[in-house]
Amino acid sequence: MLIPLPWLAEFVSLDGRDGQQVAAALVSVGLEEEAVHGSGVAGPLVVGLVADVQPEPQKNGKTINWCQVDVGPGHGGVRGIVCGAHNFAAGDKVAVALPGAVLPGPFPISSRKTYGHISDGMICSARELGLGDDHSGIIVLSRLGLDPEVGVDLIPLLGLDEQTVEINVTPDRGYCFSIRGVAREFSHATGSAFRDPALVSAPPATGDGFGVELDDDAPIHGRPGCDRFVARVVRGCAAAGPSPDWMRRRLTQAGMRPIALAVDVTNYVMLELGQPLHAYDLDGVAEPIVVRRARPGERLVTLDGVDRALDPEDLLITDSPTAAPAAVGAAVGAAGAGLADSPGAAPALGGRVLGLAGVMGGASSEVGPGTRDLLIEAAHFDPITVARTSRRHKLGSEAAKRFERGVDPELAPKAVQRVIDLLIEHGGGEADAAVTDAGTHQPPPVIDFDPAYPQRLVGVAYGAARVREILEEIGCQVAAAGAGGHASGAGVGVGPAGGDGAVTGLGAVTGLGAGTGLGAGTGLGAGTGGDGIGGWLVRPPSWRGDLTRAVDLVEEVARIDGYGRIASRLAGAPSGGGLTRAQRLRRSAARALSDFGLVQVLSYPFIGEGVFDALGYGGEDPRRAAVRLANPLDAAAPLLRTAVLQTLLTTARRNAARGLTDLGLYEIGLVTEAPAAPKRAAILGVDARPANEELAALEAAVPKQPRRAAGVLIGQRLRAGVWGPGRAADWADAVESVKVMGRAVGLELVAHQAVRAPFHPGRCARLAAGEIGIGHAGELHPMVAREFGLPEGAVAFEVDLDRLIELAPERVLARAVSPQPLAKEDLAFVVDRSLAAAELAAAVRAGAGPWVEDVFVFDVFEGGQIAADKKSVAIALRLRAADHTLTPPEIAQARAGAIAEAAKLGARLRT
Repeated sequence: MLIPLPWLAEFVSLDGRDGQQVAAALVSVGLEEEAVHGSGVAGPLVVGLVADVQPEPQKNGKTINWCQVDVGPGHGGVRGIVCGAHNFAAGDKVAVALPGAVLPGPFPISSRKTYGHISDGMICSARELGLGDDHSGIIVLSRLGLDPEVGVDLIPLLGLDEQTVEINVTPDRGYCFSIRGVAREFSHATGSAFRDPALVSAPPATGDGFGVELDDDAPIHGRPGCDRFVARVVRGCAAAGPSPDWMRRRLTQAGMRPIALAVDVTNYVMLELGQPLHAYDLDGVAEPIVVRRARPGERLVTLDGVDRALDPEDLLITDSPTAAPAAVGAAVGAAGAGLADSPGAAPALGGRVLGLAGVMGGASSEVGPGTRDLLIEAAHFDPITVARTSRRHKLGSEAAKRFERGVDPELAPKAVQRVIDLLIEHGGGEADAAVTDAGTHQPPPVIDFDPAYPQRLVGVAYGAARVREILEEIGCQVAAAGAGGHASGAGVGVGPAGGDGAVTGLGAVTGLGAGTGLGAGTGLGAGTGGDGIGGWLVRPPSWRGDLTRAVDLVEEVARIDGYGRIASRLAGAPSGGGLTRAQRLRRSAARALSDFGLVQVLSYPFIGEGVFDALGYGGEDPRRAAVRLANPLDAAAPLLRTAVLQTLLTTARRNAARGLTDLGLYEIGLVTEAPAAPKRAAILGVDARPANEELAALEAAVPKQPRRAAGVLIGQRLRAGVWGPGRAADWADAVESVKVMGRAVGLELVAHQAVRAPFHPGRCARLAAGEIGIGHAGELHPMVAREFGLPEGAVAFEVDLDRLIELAPERVLARAVSPQPLAKEDLAFVVDRSLAAAELAAAVRAGAGPWVEDVFVFDVFEGGQIAADKKSVAIALRLRAADHTLTPPEIAQARAGAIAEAAKLGARLRT
């Protein structure tokens, strides 16, 4: 949210504070400062009088103006300036940036030769000064209502010395998405008096307003998508005309693009009050308006020009171009009475879609150049409905940002009145007397509150008087709880307690009967002067929908009183056993992969349903059973991954697309297994520690989430260089990646040929510790590589890290380094083609005796002189004794033992 300081100063005194000081004050009450912005204009920007204009056609077909501009004796008198604009004449006063000035960009101004002249400065347009997007011509000051003296500094006259504070609005502070809300927070921080811009008089609903129906037949969580809809008509207004310059400047400072009067006024009031509004071309809207959920197959072209398929959960604003007059009359009566019509309306009602409620309007009722009559709408929409629609359509808007955080339901009629006042003041016309205010909304809930609770929770002795002062300062109504208890009643309690004009008070309508000290219709009646003894009944203000529990009020007390009063005590670090065994082994495995040349990454665990087909999973593959999120961050990725490769391959594709073609990545993360019979856990409170049984039930309801390790390698494993040719990563690198993890935790893993998606059927290995499988590694299937945009030949692996750690020995013994020389023996065997090379290597290791240091396969050969059902496997045998140099007889003994053990597998030494 961008806060222009002059706008903020209209509602709270800044007492001379600059942007940094204002930002610091807002930070003290919990808002987050992003930046302080200036205009970006510096140096001499002065008023110039155009003395002479000489048009000069150029060879490129363009005509430039060679101008003589008087900038005053203090700035060098008359200067020659080249200008390409043609919307001014001799005698006009213009904005002149002299050499040494800096315009937004930054764009320094200097004297320079152009079009055969020395241009000694620059005559500026609005866009060049950062005052808007208009670049069609330069600024003529008389058209802004200004007639300053020649040579006068224009920076303060054009508001270019004004600062704008940018803050980040957290989801629970939606009311701060307005100048009104930020001014109130600044008042809390500094004690400056707050002047509420919402204190405007708005007429009540009449019985003859524009017809509106609220017909939500599928509310989310039982909350209607719209519980208030205010509509009024303005006729004879120059809706498409320009906005006043001061409004355009403020909109630009606040980060919005000025368009035309009707749009600019609704945006201005939204920024000022926090209530999104919409202006319809009245001629393009047919009574009654119906607010309903989307029907199957409906589509809408939104204002951004995109044709969108609508979801049945989307809340729509629709009208009724073919509705019968009787149906329209019934809707008008219901709207005027503030009631929602029954769902059994005529089929013609709500037949045409006008917009996505709370997100963006449609093109059919957009204000156009010929618009003279307007329908002004301000509504209160359900935050969840708006948030889901915005995310589903990937359509973020200023309105959606406010609605999904919660908008004050009492603002709608006041915001509409403010819009009407501005439209009539700057565009003419008049407003119809008829007022539509449809729907019913509930007042904020009353909270039972113990005034001693803040001290118990925060540890600061506030005192009941200070607690009450703070609660009333933020707009709460506070009364001592009496003996009357909760009773039912009718009527509306109204009073000024919230500083917001007529607000819902704690009257009979709230169900707080006699004896509570809450007088009907006054907001606060007799008996409100409680001294803090006993409990209180607190009603939050209408703009604070985040205050629903006593602990929320405690947070407000701590925030307004100042976080600095809360003592900081460094907790003593308890002595412990350090990392657990599993943590140590996980770190060892990760370190081993990093040492092997792979880079660790993290990816979001969310996937779409198309991933399973992209990875080539079979129809019965258990990895297709995924947990679906009820409220996903991205509607296109609503599932939790069941394998790390499902998201890691996307990360590899992103890196490869950015030019990293030689790449090795790995990720250690959780996957989620969908339970056969899902359990639903109760929502536990936060006011006390849950019972062990409740925690056990909660844990039992969470799906199993085993930890996996996965990696992917593409391109060159060893790059070419002066040392020779490079080598591409292949399946052996993927297998070895898993083996180095195993060695890091004390396990020797064996690879067996296997078939498993997403790997190439003939180039996939199953890694096992004994008979227990750990995972798979190999070359990705070519179709999978293409689906993920990876080069053919990409290799990958995925292992069950929890199982790997579970099988690891309790202690990993380091082998002593022997100073004795190494003995080398290479053995080539002819074996059946079905025999795994790893199995043969294990037999050689077992038969060679106690002096074996290493055994590995260095060649596999088929064809030639080898029989068709056989293959040749060459194994390197490395021997070393710890305490002496091996003698030839000892080496021969180890060799013979290895050959004998291999013979048990049908292996024959190749000669």
